Amino acid sequence: MAQDMTEKELKQMELDQLKKEVKLERQMISQTAKELRTFIESMAEEDPLIKGIPEDKNPFKEKGGCTIS
Repeated sequence: MAQDMTEKELKQMELDQLKKEVKLERQMISQTAKELRTFIESMAEEDPLIKGIPEDKNPFKEKGGCTIS
């Protein structure tokens, strides 16, 4: 996409992006980190990476074994 655009069009696209970014509300990382930690801790009970997946709901469990005799 960018290969088909002129330099003026690329600069205009960059300017538009910067205008969007300047409007964003900035927050202190100390406050954001506290909120993120609280959210993660509150969702830990439901997190399958921490808690694990019950065998009956695991779509990736082995369906059956293979025996060679």
